[in-house]
Amino acid sequence: MTPEEIGAHLTRLVEGAQAGVSSGGAYARAVVDVPPQAWPVALAAARDGLGCDFFDWLTAVDELDAGFDVVAHLWSTVARHGVLLRTRVPADAPTLASAVPVYPGAAWHERETYEMFGIGFPGELEPLLLPPEFEGHPLRKSFVLASRVAKPWPGAKEPGESETGTRRQAVRPPGVPAPGEWGPAS
Repeated sequence: MTPEEIGAHLTRLVEGAQAGVSSGGAYARAVVDVPPQAWPVALAAARDGLGCDFFDWLTAVDELDAGFDVVAHLWSTVARHGVLLRTRVPADAPTLASAVPVYPGAAWHERETYEMFGIGFPGELEPLLLPPEFEGHPLRKSFVLASRVAKPWPGAKEPGESETGTRRQAVRPPGVPAPGEWGPAS
């Protein structure tokens, strides 16, 4: 099946779904957007209707005020085609139904997505990668990169400086507040 056919088939199976195709030429994938309430139905439709018997991965993308896109990559080992299933959860209440009843291998991915983005899934989401005392969700775009504030650039020159020794004005990386705006006063 072509990515277009996969997307069209899945949109027929899931109410409210919209299909597209990712770029990538010969490696393009069908991308199907579903409403959050249709997430478990879409997962089951991909497994049962498209033969996607292999759960590859699940993650999220921080879209700032628009919320979080949760993306799952599913693959058919028999027909050798895949689909990217995507839904958007709101930033103020990021929760989504679990994929574990359909794909038990999603449990680890949901724990990681909870830890890194703060998106809640039903069930016990024990810490997976971060120490228990860690505060925040490091893959959110609003997360302050403390190491860039506390430790200056270790190189002899700032990135972008020329060999002639002319210095350009230092620019803070995205997500790093100005000195004095964050952390204890020195």
